[in-house]
Amino acid sequence: MTARLAHIVRHPIKSIGYETLHHASLSKGRVLPFDRTWAVSHEAAGFEGPLGHWAPKRNFVRGVAAPGLMAVAARAMDDGTIELTHPELWHLRLDPDSPADQAKLIEWLRPLWPDNRPAPRAVERVADIALTDMPEPYISILSLSSLAMLSEAAGQPLSPHRFRGNLWVEGWEPAAERDLIGRRLRIGTAELEIAMPITRCRATCANPETGTEDVETLRLLESLWGNTQFGVYATVLTGGDIASGDRVEIL
Repeated sequence: MTARLAHIVRHPIKSIGYETLHHASLSKGRVLPFDRTWAVSHEAAGFEGPLGHWAPKRNFVRGVAAPGLMAVAARAMDDGTIELTHPELWHLRLDPDSPADQAKLIEWLRPLWPDNRPAPRAVERVADIALTDMPEPYISILSLSSLAMLSEAAGQPLSPHRFRGNLWVEGWEPAAERDLIGRRLRIGTAELEIAMPITRCRATCANPETGTEDVETLRLLESLWGNTQFGVYATVLTGGDIASGDRVEIL
């Protein structure tokens, strides 16, 4: 079976909503456009705002601390605003760069954030830097076949959105991506190089439809493959256009 690009997903605000795309333009040495462009820092963040550089994920609001965040979906609008939805909250449409809308986002998040955690503090953005989990401008690549194997072990279908990935490939053998470190891929007119595996946290235990933990994902990963890795990080070597359905070729 020929491997194909099944899904393209970005997360404009780190840990707060996912958005599915039909196509995207990749640039050399850059992340997926508008992926983790913004993030929400909390009151225990190790920096004074506003943020002026990349910072580790421990400084930000994340699903590992608040599983309810995993049920947030996002949609970019034509006017540049972002609409956030959650099954238990009202729809919020905001301009993440607007101070007034940033305050609305902080309030919107409060019902989803545990009282015993440092409260959401501010919306952060750093020019030309994505606030991804790694300082390198990686794009994450995951396999639907591996997800199907994990779903079988879980005894229920698992949503791709548990893993907050960017590119989902259909047609690889289960776990084949684990053997691709250092290899190159061509997707559409772009070329990428696989850099390293992704180690997962408990955020993946939460159901993206309900925002509640319902599967011990990390235990299942350990039982299947002996570690908690799922998916790989890649660097864009040659920019180009990608679209759902494009062939994924191992070079």
